[in-house]
Amino acid sequence: MTLPEDLKLHPDTLAIRSGIERSQFGEHGEAMYLTSSFVFENAAQAAARFSGEEEGNVYARFSNPTVTAMQTRLAALEGAEACVATASGMSAILSLVMATMQAGDHIVASNGLFGATQQLFGNILSKFGIETSFVPATDLEAYRKAVKPRTRLFFVETPSNPLTEVVNISAVAAIAHDAGAILAVDNCFCTPALQRPLELGADVVVHSATKYLDGQGRVLGGAVAGKKVITEEVFRFLRTAGPTLSPFNAWVILKGMETLRIRMEAQSAAALELARWLETQPGVARVYYPGLPSHPQHELAMRQQKSGGAIVSFDVKGGREAAWRVVDSTRLMSITANLGDTKTTITHPATTTHGRITAEARAAAGIGDGLLRVAVGLEAVEDLKADLARGLQA
Repeated sequence: MTLPEDLKLHPDTLAIRSGIERSQFGEHGEAMYLTSSFVFENAAQAAARFSGEEEGNVYARFSNPTVTAMQTRLAALEGAEACVATASGMSAILSLVMATMQAGDHIVASNGLFGATQQLFGNILSKFGIETSFVPATDLEAYRKAVKPRTRLFFVETPSNPLTEVVNISAVAAIAHDAGAILAVDNCFCTPALQRPLELGADVVVHSATKYLDGQGRVLGGAVAGKKVITEEVFRFLRTAGPTLSPFNAWVILKGMETLRIRMEAQSAAALELARWLETQPGVARVYYPGLPSHPQHELAMRQQKSGGAIVSFDVKGGREAAWRVVDSTRLMSITANLGDTKTTITHPATTTHGRITAEARAAAGIGDGLLRVAVGLEAVEDLKADLARGLQA
């Protein structure tokens, strides 16, 4: 079922109706096509499909109807021209870089990035002649000063992981475009339910669909969505290199997007309540949450996001020993580094998500030994407060 182009539909409707192509059986639920290859009517059609002269599926490394449905739905939610799905969030970032850059090119990245992203930019890509300059996430002048003749990509997370720093997307987009570069925004924390970076000037967004797009911690997935001139290059890389999203995972994520907004609204509301409570606790030195007036970029966050999101980070007085005591005292929250689940999770970033980067890099990003990150789920907030209070009071 292709939606009529003349219908101006609300994102809630697009989250449920976009991307559906019914088979000859007329199924109401989206079909899952578990096949590695596709059969052609004759040799001429096979040749036309492989050359791109005729549209249609060829081989599941780079084309599958279920994956196409997931891509179409996410593109509709982000307001993107096109979308390419990948095996994971990190493979989405790698695919974007490999598709748009070459040896000698330069990246400007905010230093408030997920630990694996910092490892990719700072260590792995440098082996292939791609240089990265890390700058403070909220310092616009630092972005300008970091530009070099071969700067091709600006890359930011907003809100950042784990300190929820908020980047001024429009301002950084202007700096990137003045430099002849593109701006990519990791929209994992907000999703299009809370933030649409492309409307603010970004050229492309990347996702770890593993997180909120699935929403229940079931599968891995990633995506690059944005201008077609960019996604076409990403597709060419994926077709050859194969960081492919499986049809099953695509189907799970496709169904997860149907409830994305209502989950994000509920989890964000719970996170705000938990953050307000944490600010009153004697054992907490500082709370990081964009929905709080105490957050340095609160006003900016409220302009470019619909809410503060579902991630709350906070510094525990007493450093690592005290932080670990809080983690170990929980009896409800899941001690895991994943986020975006309906189940609340808690982690100690300095020794998990950011444990592989240097101590200097952690310090530059503001990640101390007393920092904890809570990804708020859908449990009763009173139960979450009680779970944290046990360790904080100890």
